[in-house]
Amino acid sequence: MKFIYLLIVLLLAPLAAAQTPLTVKASPLLMQQIKIITLGSSQVHESLRLPARVELDQERIARIGATVTGRITETQAVIGQEVHKGERLATLNSTELGMAQSAYLKTRSQLALRQLVANRAKRLFASDIIPKAELEERESLLSEADIDLRTATDQLRVFGMSDADLARLAKERKIHSLLPITASIQGTIVERTVTLGQVVQPSDALFTVADLSHVWVVAELPEQQAHWAHEGDEASVTLAAIPEQEQRGRLIYVADMVDPQTRTVTLRMDIPNPQRIFKPQMLATLVIYKQSTQELALPDSAIIRVDDRDHVFVQTAPDEFTLKPVKLSARNGTVRQVIDGLQQGEKVVIEGGFHLNSERQRKELG
Repeated sequence: MKFIYLLIVLLLAPLAAAQTPLTVKASPLLMQQIKIITLGSSQVHESLRLPARVELDQERIARIGATVTGRITETQAVIGQEVHKGERLATLNSTELGMAQSAYLKTRSQLALRQLVANRAKRLFASDIIPKAELEERESLLSEADIDLRTATDQLRVFGMSDADLARLAKERKIHSLLPITASIQGTIVERTVTLGQVVQPSDALFTVADLSHVWVVAELPEQQAHWAHEGDEASVTLAAIPEQEQRGRLIYVADMVDPQTRTVTLRMDIPNPQRIFKPQMLATLVIYKQSTQELALPDSAIIRVDDRDHVFVQTAPDEFTLKPVKLSARNGTVRQVIDGLQQGEKVVIEGGFHLNSERQRKELG
């Protein structure tokens, strides 16, 4: 009796395997709707898309202000104007500048007078008319006058006067309290905070000039993906306003710290902007690319979601298919890397899996 029972179990085992809920026997009509590939390694190109924004290149910006307290008497520049280095943007009338010029002229005169006194003392000492102590006193006074002149000269240079301006002041001995405010770089005026008649301080930024021939594209990378980006990674940028305009380049900066407020890492890419297409504060998309690798990969069309897990159908016989769970990488375009669950050489359904799964469910319910 036991022998007969074992024989029945052995005879029914293949039938039970064939009728497992994960196995489907496809009809000839269903086979026509199925496309199968032999799984092999292929080039996998990983990428990551991030929302981004266009910003000014902070290394190509100059914030220009007055070097001395005074009142604006003229303005020559407006927002959007292209300016050259050294071009006058405004004119400042400064009492403080006039006082500094007056001090400079006085110290020059004092130095010249003490130079004469020191020279005369040298001659008298040589003739043994005055003692050495008196000569040393005259030379000390000369040295003090020289220091005062250097201090007055440095003060005027800080206020923005050039060597040519100092030479003209020394020659003409006329005080000029008007000081030009000039552009320190070539670029476009993107900000102006000054008006005619305004009293300004050296701490005030009156104009912002930016070189727009290059701009930055800045994105925030979630800290969970912080390992994904490194300085020098290949990247591309497209504008939301002009999606057909793509610029390729490399990341020039990846922050070493996570922003505690947003829990993100700042990324930065520099792009040329000769046509001024990329405008600061435009919205953009930054795509970071990883070097391609040889991996087992499947198209998205092969993946079947069952019980909130990824599955694929593998051909186990000419007209028989088994649903297998697989572990895949995150979605990247239309291709996903196989991490676990499949071996190279297995035959996988990449089209028609939905119909096979419907047939499987129908038989399971029936």
